[in-house]
Amino acid sequence: MYSLLKPLLFQFDPEKVHYFVTRNLIRVNRLWPGRTLIRGVWNLKDARLEREVFGLKFINPVGLAAGFDKNGEVISEMANLGFGFIEVGTVTPLPQPGNPKPRMFRLPADEALINRMGFNNLGVDVLAARLAAYRIKRPAGQEGVIIGGNIGKNKDTSNENAVNDYIKCFDRLFDVVDYFVVNVSSPNTPGLRALQEKEPLMNILNTLQQRNGRDGVSRPILLKIAPDLTNEQLDDIVEIVAATKIAGIIATNTTISRDGLNSAHKTETGGLSGRPLTKRSTEVISYLHKRSNGTFPIIGVGGIHSPDDAIEKLNAGASLIQLYTGFIYEGPGLISRINKRILAGK
Repeated sequence: MYSLLKPLLFQFDPEKVHYFVTRNLIRVNRLWPGRTLIRGVWNLKDARLEREVFGLKFINPVGLAAGFDKNGEVISEMANLGFGFIEVGTVTPLPQPGNPKPRMFRLPADEALINRMGFNNLGVDVLAARLAAYRIKRPAGQEGVIIGGNIGKNKDTSNENAVNDYIKCFDRLFDVVDYFVVNVSSPNTPGLRALQEKEPLMNILNTLQQRNGRDGVSRPILLKIAPDLTNEQLDDIVEIVAATKIAGIIATNTTISRDGLNSAHKTETGGLSGRPLTKRSTEVISYLHKRSNGTFPIIGVGGIHSPDDAIEKLNAGASLIQLYTGFIYEGPGLISRINKRILAGK
């Protein structure tokens, strides 16, 4: 089905296609026949796929990466497609429009995307309200779907004051998400990646950990890192996880590298995702897993376009995986194909 639609969709601007597809998914899922058809075709349920990671029970290990559903608009629809967990955001305290358009580019010859979206979102208050409404009216069959909140800083907030933006998002979303992801690794907010340095990063993570816990409840906090870090910087990440006692790492975000690209848009600025990231993200997962002796969970993301790619990341040390660009190129069938491969144990 998707193989027939993809050539047509790829004729149009990728950001416009994103909104066209998500709006129509919402329309189809409003009707019982549409929901039933989608679940029947793509949603694989099997208790053997369940995983317990950082204290949470996941109905399957395949999640939707942050960036696809920034404002919590299609959580139910993505769950119906078979995702075991959905990460919303990146969200900032205040709404912001993001960078000027066009800001997303397909690289078909490389099976990749370049985006410079710039944390475009409606703000944390809108997201929190939508997540609260979803939890109240959660559809039958989605009780086990885990929701993560990916949080960032506003573009106009200085790095010196960045911690305050993360606090605002953390406090506002605490009651409506199951885990948090601190995003300091997007290349599309000026200066943001400087927060990956040890001192400012420790400050942000320790501050959030000090606020973590209400009425005896705490939320797992994860850190999303760039694939462009050196081994020395990855060693620092291992030390930071141990020192701050955060729950784990998401490896990796998009890359600023342009090595080996063949597509016309390869010179566009922004973060590169998709097939060119497959090898490097797996290398980062493997390095962190070995250097830490497997002491913390890793969510693997970056260039997963096939069940083989997913298995490689799991074998490298990832406990869970996430899709975004691979989902765009391969369609929703990729989710069930990965889960079937995991069940086959190959």
